[in-house]
Amino acid sequence: QVQLVESGGGLVQAGGSLRLSCAASGRTFSSYAMGWFRQAPGKEREFVTAIWWSTGSTYYADSVKGRFTISKDNAKNTVYLQMNNLKPEDTAIYYCASKETGTADFGSWGQGTQVTVSS
Repeated sequence: QVQLVESGGGLVQAGGSLRLSCAASGRTFSSYAMGWFRQAPGKEREFVTAIWWSTGSTYYADSVKGRFTISKDNAKNTVYLQMNNLKPEDTAIYYCASKETGTADFGSWGQGTQVTVSS
């Protein structure tokens, strides 16, 4: 199992920026990809972005392309989500997740961090 801890959420005005971090611990050697998801009140959890540890390949939801950037620091077992030009509709709890060897699904999840964007 991989343990994940998110940080960096907060309150920001529309047009502002935030940087989220996700630190992984435990069986990190089994993790081959990391992702960010979000869940707004009354809505289902949705995919935001993902990155592969070994290749650095990245994937983004259309709603965040050009505004959000995922990056990683392999030495620190940490991934980051730089969020620019934030909009009120980005308000949500943001979760970090890990894909581990033997499964195609994101199996380990963090506790989430709140991001609130005011208009």
